[in-house]
Amino acid sequence: MIKAIYQKTVPEKLRLQLHISLRKLKSVALSGDRFYCPCCTKSFSKFLSKGNGLELRPNAVCANCGSLERTRLLYLYLNNETSIFEGNPTILHFAPEDILKSKLVANPNYTDADINPNLARVQMDITDIKFENSYFDFIICSHVLGHIPDEKKALAELYRVLKPGGHLFFMSLINPDAAETFEDPQAVSPQQRLEAYGERDLQRLYGTDFGQRIRSSKVIVEQIDYRVHFSDDERRRMSLGDGKREIIYKVVKM
Repeated sequence: MIKAIYQKTVPEKLRLQLHISLRKLKSVALSGDRFYCPCCTKSFSKFLSKGNGLELRPNAVCANCGSLERTRLLYLYLNNETSIFEGNPTILHFAPEDILKSKLVANPNYTDADINPNLARVQMDITDIKFENSYFDFIICSHVLGHIPDEKKALAELYRVLKPGGHLFFMSLINPDAAETFEDPQAVSPQQRLEAYGERDLQRLYGTDFGQRIRSSKVIVEQIDYRVHFSDDERRRMSLGDGKREIIYKVVKM
């Protein structure tokens, strides 16, 4: 009840700022070097836990920059394997992670977007992207597609605005034990979706067919488990996840 009153009386943007301030305050008590965040280069005795109501992931959140396992791995990949941070390529970043946005925002050709105006500078629906055809060199779409009711329309729009030769990076929650994506038309409430898919606002739980679902005649899809580039100790110290949320799907437009 107190949480409901807080959410109704305190504006969302202010709640987000308070959340960040509280997280950074917690980081003061976590001095140490057992865990290391490659995004902000800070070390801690531990990372913060992350829960969704069904499970609790220990050492998931960097107390300084707020990066999650998938964010840290995606940053390592982008920094090591792409030219996204070089020059001023055109970039579209949906549901921008704060730490990645901070590294890209100086680029005048960078656009961060979200359907929620409190989460990005540009309010935009991924199924109605307000840019011309073949505009972007890079698109980042991490843990967004599974939340979109009209998946096919979102894919069509993303592929439309990607330049030929351009790169689009998808990440999503994947059930590695399921060959096919699970969609339950009876799961309509947040609690039902949590129980069915593992998150309160997911529209489906992808299986290992995710790569096939995002294929089209216009693109080439490559599935990348970038965790294999690091030793067991490095994966533990940087907390790079278990692969359910961290697989990178690189899409190149032909």
